[in-house]
Amino acid sequence: MTSAPTAAVGVERQYVDHLEQGRFLIQHCSACRRHVFHPREICPHCGAEGLDWVAPAGRATVYSFTTVARKPEAGGDYNVSLVDLEEGVRLMSSVVGTPPDRVRIGMAVQAVIGERDGAPAVLFEEAKR
Repeated sequence: MTSAPTAAVGVERQYVDHLEQGRFLIQHCSACRRHVFHPREICPHCGAEGLDWVAPAGRATVYSFTTVARKPEAGGDYNVSLVDLEEGVRLMSSVVGTPPDRVRIGMAVQAVIGERDGAPAVLFEEAKR
């Protein structure tokens, strides 16, 4: 994978570093036992410091989505999805490997590490049943 564009320092940089190493990690607060995403220095639920990095199961559900229309020569249409991980956090990503017009709210998906704009990114594929 190629290097990500210059990311912020601190936990944002740690998150990108993990992705560059092929690992998708989110944070977990040992004080209130809730998961956290997007990376933060302090738990947004209880204010505790020192969040731990953990590997989510990667199982998720499409909460919402939209299709971005592009000309075929610009790469064609793609989707932007809000995805709920079973750990209770929501993130913005894309469902790949499925035509944009087949993505549906409630669709079961699985996290994969791929590439977006030359940088490692968490993407989702339709879950195998």
